[in-house]
Amino acid sequence: MSTHPFEGRPLPQWYEDAKFGIFIHWGPYAVPCFAPVDHDMGELMHAGDWEAVFRNSPYTEWYLNSWAIEGSDTEAHHASMYGDRTYESFVEEFRERSRGVDVSHWVELFQRAGARYVVPVTKHHDGFLMWRSDVPNPFKQHWMAERDHMAELAAATREAGMRFGLYYSGGIDWTFQPPPIRDLAGLFACTPSSPEYAEYAVAHVHELIERFQPSALWNDIGWPSSLDPNDIIGHYYAAVPDGVVNDRFNPIAAAVGQLHCDFRTPEYSTTAAVGKWEVCRGIGRSFGYNRMENESTFPTVDDNIWMMCDIVARAGNLLLNVGPSADGQIPMAQVLRLTAQGWWLRINGDAIYGTTGMGTATTGDGRDVGYTRRGDASYAIVRGAPAGEVSFPFVDPGAGAQVRMLGNSRVLPHSWHDGTLRITVPDHLPAAPATVFAING
Repeated sequence: MSTHPFEGRPLPQWYEDAKFGIFIHWGPYAVPCFAPVDHDMGELMHAGDWEAVFRNSPYTEWYLNSWAIEGSDTEAHHASMYGDRTYESFVEEFRERSRGVDVSHWVELFQRAGARYVVPVTKHHDGFLMWRSDVPNPFKQHWMAERDHMAELAAATREAGMRFGLYYSGGIDWTFQPPPIRDLAGLFACTPSSPEYAEYAVAHVHELIERFQPSALWNDIGWPSSLDPNDIIGHYYAAVPDGVVNDRFNPIAAAVGQLHCDFRTPEYSTTAAVGKWEVCRGIGRSFGYNRMENESTFPTVDDNIWMMCDIVARAGNLLLNVGPSADGQIPMAQVLRLTAQGWWLRINGDAIYGTTGMGTATTGDGRDVGYTRRGDASYAIVRGAPAGEVSFPFVDPGAGAQVRMLGNSRVLPHSWHDGTLRITVPDHLPAAPATVFAING
């Protein structure tokens, strides 16, 4: 018996094959661009102290909420830096500064980073609209961008051959229900319950679907309780037959199989979820731009690339976020990591795109190794640059099998015995995030 109307709907192949996408959080929160950087959100959520999660949030896009919590670092920062300045003033400044930004300039970076899809925020929890909507905010004047950033980004993304998706905060809108949210119970209770908000959210999502035909509909933190999420999901699938939706229309119902989703969305965590999953996180500790970030709060280039390899080997996708400044500049620390990721993927992308994740293990010298497969080729993605010889658990590749290191067509000497594949590695390999061996039987 079906538990929901979309039981058995296959995951669209484009999404299964894509593996790596770009998330974009850009809005008025990029004006104050402040959040404490003492904690990683994954660590905060894992510790389970939800009051600390909200009070110490490293997310700048939650500035309005953090500022409203008495005793928070953001409250103290705002008082000392801005005094009685309002969030409305940040909105006005953002509208002015973002007016001159041609967001299509970002697309070449995303393409060169190796991304296959792009998911920008259309409306975050502050309710500000990043597209030129025909459904304006009923409580706040000028609560939308002066320029239609979404239309420009959609056109450029698709012209570059990437899929275009959209994020919409369906469960929180602080213009309808003001902050603070102080704990987990407050988070679940925060969705505006008025018929007015339900009508507003549905009108927005219908407009976004009609105008942009997004390949992914990425909702966040719930959906008005008076509405059946199946209605909006069904409307979306009718308009975009190969589209995908996430689990956040109702994460609890999705987790127990009572609501359809195409993928689960662990946040700042690489713990695999049941079914298809997609890790979402910033390159640093925030989604929105945080001027407090520095090299100590960013993963290294190597760690960033290995994270992707590990996720893909375990059958997940990575949605890695960029947070531009109010003037549209992507911080150089983020650019460097994306550029390095793209270079690695140019050489080793055969082991990532269009593959099936086959799990992980450990090499004989203690390195992590992830396995993927595509067609007749198997890939062993070994962390770092092994020297001399590398060995790892592997099925018998059979007589006549050939082993190559991606980026070089030369066949490497290998042997297999008792469940272990041993490969002779070229001398003096340069340091690398990961080295990929292709095994063709």
